[in-house]
Amino acid sequence: MSGDPRTGVSPPPRGPGAGGRKDPDLRPRTPDPRGDREPVRIGVVGVGHLGQHHARVVAALAGVRLVGIVDTDPARRAEAAARFGVPGHADHRELLGRVDAACVAVPTRHHRAVAGDLLAGGVDVLVEKPIADSVAEAEALVDLASGAHRILQVGHIERFNGAVRALRGLVDAPGFIEAHRLSPYAGRGTDVDVILDLMIHDIDIVLSLVRSPLETVHATGVPVLTDQVDIANARLQFASGCVANLTASRVSMNRMRKIRLFQRDAYLSVDYASQEIALYRRLPPDPAAGDGAGARLPRIVREDVAVERAEPLRLELESFLACVRDRRRPVVSGEDGREALRVAEEIRRRLEAHLARLTPVRSFGGSVVR
Repeated sequence: MSGDPRTGVSPPPRGPGAGGRKDPDLRPRTPDPRGDREPVRIGVVGVGHLGQHHARVVAALAGVRLVGIVDTDPARRAEAAARFGVPGHADHRELLGRVDAACVAVPTRHHRAVAGDLLAGGVDVLVEKPIADSVAEAEALVDLASGAHRILQVGHIERFNGAVRALRGLVDAPGFIEAHRLSPYAGRGTDVDVILDLMIHDIDIVLSLVRSPLETVHATGVPVLTDQVDIANARLQFASGCVANLTASRVSMNRMRKIRLFQRDAYLSVDYASQEIALYRRLPPDPAAGDGAGARLPRIVREDVAVERAEPLRLELESFLACVRDRRRPVVSGEDGREALRVAEEIRRRLEAHLARLTPVRSFGGSVVR
């Protein structure tokens, strides 16, 4: 892998066939006696804050049949089963043989075990981000999916944001990227730090836009309300010269989800929440300006960008189910999720070094670093 050998975080080329990489061997559902016109049978594992929305969207999709939900919490399991009119299970392995695909929305520390069991059992899987608790576990899931010829998609939902989809045709060799993902403290998701909770969304977007090896990583951050780092900043420098500055916080007063990109002759600002893009281009001086000062100054004009807005989760699930039917590589593959996690882990290592210089502070595990 190219890039700084100290980090080992350079992402591979993106996209089907990029860099000579072939799409995985994704075999048909084994074999499907119900015929191609029968709905895809799907289960949802974990019906908490995120999983309940997976179940809600799946239940409303055409060509899909929600056949069961799984949750270890008896009350939550019973409520979801009654709400969607499907059986409720306490163990995800009870779905084996009953589903073609599954959404996994359990705590990150359980991703390897739950998604792994399903993939090994012949089930295509959409697992929420981050793909796993470590790069080693992510590698295991990617290898398992490949060996079992199963679809493995990772829930980096911002890839399906209407503004991000519109951005694809506008970005050309960005030189500087700045992202802010800020939110008030919600009291959930604290099983992971803010890097894996929030920043990883922007890490994935940046890696998908900057087709260049990552060379250096700098990071700072501190715990504020939890034993994990709650606010952090990372600076990523790529071989192309592009620099990405990412800030994530879950202890801010106001919400902000924006990414700004600067490239030759253009500036783009994306608001994830409103799914809007502001595009400003530099044009040559106005010939009608005559001999005045304006004749020598470039013009800055704003262009309207059409954005098709839709619920990103619905688009994500529709895309996943299309991959299940057509046996094609997902928009956000297991490999993509692994590389985003690889960069996140390097940021966390740099943060540990930063925290060690602060006396005293809490490390990722909650212990005091002196």
